[in-house]
Amino acid sequence: MQFAVIGLGQFGFKVATTLAQMGGEVIAIDSNRERVEEIKDQVTQAVCLDSTDEKALRAAGIQDMDAVVVAIGENIETSILTTALLKRLKVKRIIARASTNLQGQVLAEVGAEKVIYPEDQMGEQVARSIIAPHILQHITLQTGHSLVQIVPKKEFIGKTIKEINFRAKYGVNIIAIHRKVPTITETGESGFRIEVNDLPNPDDRIEETDILVVVGSDEKIEKLARETEEGEK
Repeated sequence: MQFAVIGLGQFGFKVATTLAQMGGEVIAIDSNRERVEEIKDQVTQAVCLDSTDEKALRAAGIQDMDAVVVAIGENIETSILTTALLKRLKVKRIIARASTNLQGQVLAEVGAEKVIYPEDQMGEQVARSIIAPHILQHITLQTGHSLVQIVPKKEFIGKTIKEINFRAKYGVNIIAIHRKVPTITETGESGFRIEVNDLPNPDDRIEETDILVVVGSDEKIEKLARETEEGEK
């Protein structure tokens, strides 16, 4: 898929590089040439242009993208005008960053399909990490349901998924297991690589260094995380 990220501050830079790492074709755009130079080797294409210039956006092929992220944070006027231009250019999907609810409402009115609030989401992730330190990553799938990466409870170690009776006991599903596999580097040093089992079967046994990728309702996941934390005390 093809993506564009406009605005290469800390947030936009991270979005662009992550999309590229996940296999997307990414055009990174900013009016600051230093930021463009910094990211050029990590994305498909990096372009220095004024995102309020319709001709420049069109020349960059922005209208052909599957989705465009407007990650401009420091200039509200530029963010709003850029979003409106993307709508005029009939971009398939526009995702815009907002700092306030009012800004978010305006961005939605001028064409953003989805508005994100990085500061709020970061605060939520920090809060979750404090309350449930065994949850390493939390992704909201839809209202009331999430996908998380979680450190297994001590009582899980050495047991199979079937023995734990995961779905019946906890009401969630393990959809993948990330496992550390020892390896030797090119320099002869000991290391490890991450092996992903994305189709775990009931007879797969959980090891101490595994990370479980779990999907389910927020209520069930929070219950599992709470029991995991209590079991470690």
